[in-house]
Amino acid sequence: MCYLVAKDRDAHGCYALKTTHGKHLAELKMELNKAVGYKGVQLVTISRPTAYGEYAPYHFVETEQEFCALVKGLRQ
Repeated sequence: MCYLVAKDRDAHGCYALKTTHGKHLAELKMELNKAVGYKGVQLVTISRPTAYGEYAPYHFVETEQEFCALVKGLRQ
């Protein structure tokens, strides 16, 4: 288990999606990086939110679809 985190570099807080490592996660990150990677949005995979206070506060989302919509809406 891990968390995919999306952070607007100029804003406080982030969006986080609980997920698992693997090919699907790698493909999802590549797709999202293509969509927002040059707009100042950082995508990282972390093991535990409590270990990464620099991304707090965390806004946890339930579904991948919701996460993608929120991330693609950053920096528009």
